[in-house]
Amino acid sequence: MPSIVVDAGPLVALFKGADHDHANAVAFVQRIQRPLVTNMVVISEVVALIAARFQTDFLAWASRALDVDRETVSDLPRIIEIMKKYADLPADFADASLVALCERRGIDAVATLDKHFDVYRTADRKRLRNVFFAR
Repeated sequence: MPSIVVDAGPLVALFKGADHDHANAVAFVQRIQRPLVTNMVVISEVVALIAARFQTDFLAWASRALDVDRETVSDLPRIIEIMKKYADLPADFADASLVALCERRGIDAVATLDKHFDVYRTADRKRLRNVFFAR
């Protein structure tokens, strides 16, 4: 079953009840049937963006619900290329790390609130499909 790479936005929204996209994040997690993949860059970003009182709840949930990719270090050369290519956006480290993860694992579906993912292309020029709002 193909995986979905998940960005920080939906995860932050899931653990922040007041977030504008909280209901969308809850609905997304309830409806998806595919494995969710992310990396420690995104995990760190989420922890930095949610209230301290929810951080351990998020980490416990993430350890059960997410496939946390451990190959970001080997992706660093490609991440640098992506960040340089999309410097005008700018592509941040987390976004570039997810594009590299998608390339390495052959994943074309992402869950994100970030509109930059509409612009990013994989090394073989494929577009990543944002499935966060898909029904």
